[in-house]
Amino acid sequence: MIVKDGLFYTKTHEWVKLEGDVATIGITDFAQNQLTDIVYVDLPKIGAMLKAGDVAGTVESVKSAEDFYSPLTGKVTDVNKTLEKTPEAINKDAYSAWLYKMKVSNPSEVNSMMKKEDYEKFIKK
Repeated sequence: MIVKDGLFYTKTHEWVKLEGDVATIGITDFAQNQLTDIVYVDLPKIGAMLKAGDVAGTVESVKSAEDFYSPLTGKVTDVNKTLEKTPEAINKDAYSAWLYKMKVSNPSEVNSMMKKEDYEKFIKK
């Protein structure tokens, strides 16, 4: 499993790259590996207000459909439209195939998330 440095991770297997008050959010390599072949992604709507813990969308694979959650509170500003046509890009590189971006209301929310070393320990359990 690939776990990148410089990102924040959740127990529900989302990753966050925070730049100022803009967060780029995706699912981890561990999550895509568990799902196997991803065939569809339901992304949040641009302009949607999400609270940390809200269901943001769904990733469907040949094996199952799993919700993904907003790790932060804020407003969705962009979605990765290429995933509508090529959702399998998540299987190729989960960290390049981000799901959505949001303007974060409270950037300090990331302080409750895991960093690389903690997430690596978490997924080994």
